[in-house]
Parts: sequence; C-alpha cells; structure tokens
Amino acid sequence: MKFFIDTANLDQIRQAYEMGVLDGVTTNPSLMAKEGIKGKENQHKHYVDICNIVKSDVSAEVISTDYEGMIAEGEELAALNEHIVIKLPCTADGIRAVKYFSEKGMKTNCTLVFSVGQALLAAKAGATYVSPFVGRLDDISEDGVGLIKEIVDMYNYYGYATQVLAASIRHTRHIIDCLKAGADVATCPLAAIKGLLNHPLTDIGLEKFLADYKKVNG
Repeated sequence: MKFFIDTANLDQIRQAYEMGVLDGVTTNPSLMAKEGIKGKENQHKHYVDICNIVKSDVSAEVISTDYEGMIAEGEELAALNEHIVIKLPCTADGIRAVKYFSEKGMKTNCTLVFSVGQALLAAKAGATYVSPFVGRLDDISEDGVGLIKEIVDMYNYYGYATQVLAASIRHTRHIIDCLKAGADVATCPLAAIKGLLNHPLTDIGLEKFLADYKKVNG
C-alpha cells in the first residue's frame, strides 16, 4: 500500500519524505487555508514547492464547480509541474472533467466519494485515483472501511485500473484497517504514519538493549 501525506505543511512533508516511506501528497483548499497560503499565485508556488520535495504524485484540487471552470483550472494546475494530479469532486461536472482529462492522458483524483456508485462512475470515467472518505463516514455512524472493501472488490471484479485512495484517515488504526481492506493508497496525517512505529515492546526492548550495553561498556 502506498502512503500519501494529507497536508500542505512543507515541514511535515519533508519529515515524511525523509523517513523514506512517502509516495505522494494530497492537498485541498482547507489544508492550504490552514497554512495561511492566500492567493492563486502563492498557492501555485506552494504546489510546485511540494512537487520539488516529493517528486511524485501531488493532488491539487480545483475549486470550480462547473465543467468549463474545472477544465480551465485543471489544465492550469497540471501545467505547474509534471507530478500534479488534478483533484476533482465527484459531481456530474466533475465526472465529466475526469473523462476529459483521462482521455488526454492526465492523472486525476476523484474526491468526496461516499458510495460504491460514485466510485463506479469515477472508474468508468478513467480516474487515476478515487478518494472515499473513511473518517467522515464514521462520523455519521456509517462504515468507512467497509466502503473501501466494497470498492476494492468491485474494481477487482470488473478489472478497473483506478486506484482506491483511502482518505479522511484519522488515526493509525484506520491505516491498518484500510490495508486489510485492500486499499491501494492511504493518505494520512503525519501523526498517523508515525503512529505505526509505536509499540511498547519496541520501547522496552530498546531500553533493555541500551541498559545491557551500558553494563558491559560503562
């Protein structure tokens, strides 16, 4: 399973990259706003800065809600760097835009997916990635990880090449559950990725090794 980091924070992206486990980045307007990045020019520069760090897929989200706007904005984003993946909402116009870009050989990420039906349409349109939101479904007492499994099974059965990118990951347990469900990618906060390292027996074992070393080496 690939690891993407879900942030616009350059320091966190560098940390994940330096760990040697990072395969890409996802961003959205909310994450850009959280970092205080204002204005299209500054946001575009920020996308390029991210691409220069990871040198792999970086999802950049359109804010247009109509087809023509999505096409214009998506082409502008894609022109920023070869690693940009155009992130489009799972709406009628968004699916139409996914089809347009896929026919031009451009990578897309169909986001805000909450059902198997939406994932089916995204795959038929040729999306590179589809992003079901695990945490947001859990928030309303639905089974976010269960949806991941259903989409994975459907794609495997029909042979769709679209990759299932588990999004809205809240914690380390979500990562493990999405792994078991067969997700191709999990996009996570840095804390959730680092959480995979945590185990009390690792801490106890390291402490013992160091104590034993000190006994014989002073």
